[in-house]
Amino acid sequence: MTDTTIPGATTASDEGSGRGNDLDELKRFVVAHAISQNLPADHYAPLLDRITTDTGDAPGSWAYEWIRAGDELDAAGQTLAAGQYHVLGRFPFVDGPGRARALERSVDAFDRWRKAEDTGIEPQTVDVDGVPVRIWTAGLSAEEPRPLLVLTGGIVSTKEQWGPLLPQLTSLGLAGAVAELPGVGENVLRYERGSTRLFTAILDTLDGRADVSRTYLLALSFSGHLALRTALADPRIRGIVGNGTPVHDFFTDSAWQRNVPRITRDTLAHLVGVPAGTVYAQLRDWAIGDDELRALDVPFATVSALRDEIVPPGDTARLRRHVSDLRLLEHDDVHGAPGHLAETKVWSLLAVQRMRPDADPAITAGLVAAVEAARAAGATR
Repeated sequence: MTDTTIPGATTASDEGSGRGNDLDELKRFVVAHAISQNLPADHYAPLLDRITTDTGDAPGSWAYEWIRAGDELDAAGQTLAAGQYHVLGRFPFVDGPGRARALERSVDAFDRWRKAEDTGIEPQTVDVDGVPVRIWTAGLSAEEPRPLLVLTGGIVSTKEQWGPLLPQLTSLGLAGAVAELPGVGENVLRYERGSTRLFTAILDTLDGRADVSRTYLLALSFSGHLALRTALADPRIRGIVGNGTPVHDFFTDSAWQRNVPRITRDTLAHLVGVPAGTVYAQLRDWAIGDDELRALDVPFATVSALRDEIVPPGDTARLRRHVSDLRLLEHDDVHGAPGHLAETKVWSLLAVQRMRPDADPAITAGLVAAVEAARAAGATR
């Protein structure tokens, strides 16, 4: 990819383009992602202070300042950290040369890190209806295929943001794959109601090197919605773990939609390929119905935030009423529960373990202890 190649980027005619994001909202939302990557606040906070515009690629712009910080870390030999800063330089989506440059550097830094550190992470190309989609994998073996865990972020996070977790997944006795939602990062597919074919194509591609008949999906935010839809049709999926999963009311409640953050609306419009003002009309038939939720025959574990500003509380209530095997963790937090990251991370891995009939009891016990320790540490803050 060159600096001028911007897969899926908006054009000047698209609603919302050319004027940038609301800078205060952008800074507020990116902090949750900085926390998820364990970036030090005393480093990124001054960086945010230097940003005075969301548009362009000059000093003081969003892309420029994140890239500059990443380049400094790269020069100091901190390749993974550099890539994490570059990832945030393309947040929330590529809309011009600056963010395209940030995306390119984030992928390059991750690629150099995974090779230099002998992580066992390897790229794979998945054919999705004739479109090549690159994912990161670990623990694949034709001789001893393991159960598969597929990890996907939401509408604003790339595979390089979550890729460093792959070695931890293999330590649980799993093969792992990290992918992006359509339209996110390097994934040039259009985000559609039928995007469930992304998951099925990943399983088809990895069949024989992973035991895809025992697949679990760790699907964050909007990818959880896609995971639920896929599980209704693909019996190879044996369990799902989500976090902040939109299910029904997000797609149908026009009163709620009027107060959804602009950054969410604009990002969805970009991924779906429609003007921001019409995106919710486009998504209305994406809602998962009550009968479909009752038909879900695999366990669903999910994190729900009581102050979620994106997913309405009615969606969690609907899950309570209709999902037969629901395992719910609630936090008094905003979308994604960034203030409870440590507990949420180990709870999610524990939820996968508890879904597995082949899980190692010693690993499960260790995760139980880790959840209790993270919860106790959070209670003392």
